[in-house]
Amino acid sequence: MKRLVLLIALATTMVLPLVPAVADHTFPSSVPLPNGFYPEGIAIGRGADFYVGSLLNGAIYKGDLRTGEGRVVNPGAEARVVAGLSYDVRSGLLWGVGFDGGGGKAFVFDGASGELVTAIDVAGAFLNDVVVTRRAAYITDSFAEVLWRIPVDFRGRPSGPAQAVPLGGDFTFVTTGELPVNLNGIDATADGKTLIAVHTQLGVLYRIDPNTGVATEIDLGGDSVPSGDGIVLRGRTLYVVQNFLNQVAVVRLGPMLTSGEVTDIITSDLFRVPATAALFGSNLYLVNARFDVAFPPFFGAEPVSIDYDVVGVSV
Repeated sequence: MKRLVLLIALATTMVLPLVPAVADHTFPSSVPLPNGFYPEGIAIGRGADFYVGSLLNGAIYKGDLRTGEGRVVNPGAEARVVAGLSYDVRSGLLWGVGFDGGGGKAFVFDGASGELVTAIDVAGAFLNDVVVTRRAAYITDSFAEVLWRIPVDFRGRPSGPAQAVPLGGDFTFVTTGELPVNLNGIDATADGKTLIAVHTQLGVLYRIDPNTGVATEIDLGGDSVPSGDGIVLRGRTLYVVQNFLNQVAVVRLGPMLTSGEVTDIITSDLFRVPATAALFGSNLYLVNARFDVAFPPFFGAEPVSIDYDVVGVSV
């Protein structure tokens, strides 16, 4: 009996100190990025790693959400722009979309080193966001009536040229307005069989068949998501970043993903025109793009050196 009590006491002594060490750890709510970086897209990599791309020169920043530390792992290049990002855990590759001096590109980086592995020509007008599924990378083109598809092999590596997937069904193409941004943020269901995208100009969401491009407008019961930028889908919960509104709409989607309801609006004093977001655990991390004071220089604005950060909110 005495031996049993001693064993229990030893086990308790060995186990209990480990619990507070985990419970007491708090991730920083704001992670600084380099001044003048012009961030836009964000992706979560392995562990607590995150990546942010630059609209100024296509540089890639890699940081740690636990420590708030990080560095530029790819310096970019003149006339290169990287907007949306997507990380593929199978291959460890980081996909970015944008353009360089030669036109639209999908950039594929080594997630560990930041080295550019390949750049794939995409004959798009304004490549904005990307999601990688089991079979392909899908790219939104905000100034065209298509999605772009780049096939990948079973390891997640690119295995063919970019292909245009014309958009049909309920999709409405807009050409009026000062800056008519059509499809923007994009995500996919876990099996990759359905895509979800947001139409920035109209404030509507679409369920898209990746094979046919047929888009079905998601019925939000009279609600809308104006200024929708990056989106994040987890199960049937969709987070829509509304950049100039400084908020995130939380949409609970129906079983068939053809209807939904805006169940919450997330706001924070930390938001400074966030563009995109990524989920890590129970936190949503957003890139403060600050478009109100530093519009992307490729639209003719003069570059400025201001502070940027990634901010986290509990969801």
